[in-house]
Amino acid sequence: MMKHRIIALCALAVSVFSTTASAESTPVGTWRAIDDVSHQVKALIRIEQLPNGELAGQIVKLLQHPDAVCDQCEGERKGKPDLGMTILWGVRPDGDAWSGGHILDPQSGEIYRAELKLLGDGGRMEVRGFVGFSLLGRSQIWLRE
Repeated sequence: MMKHRIIALCALAVSVFSTTASAESTPVGTWRAIDDVSHQVKALIRIEQLPNGELAGQIVKLLQHPDAVCDQCEGERKGKPDLGMTILWGVRPDGDAWSGGHILDPQSGEIYRAELKLLGDGGRMEVRGFVGFSLLGRSQIWLRE
């Protein structure tokens, strides 16, 4: 009887470890977006994998300006609340990174080409936005929630 309990506990531990390890090896999850100027947490972003395999990220909590709207955005996003807005879309695996999609800066209304790269054990992620086809852009470090 004791042997069966030990085997069951070992199986449970392996299952929990496998789930944690796989969750930490992709950007899927909730992230604390750190402002690259103030170095303060400004929002929580939830990244999900869509049925087509692409990643999309949505603002699920604003910590600095909870009533912010995207005044500088164009099109359907103009004047809409930042909270609930999809700011990351079309991102796919690309070697040791995820790229090919876009990221929106709701403060400026600018849309950049996006690249995500997990750092270390997957608890930190470099989020880089590129201007056009150049290597110019800006980076932020996001922390896994």
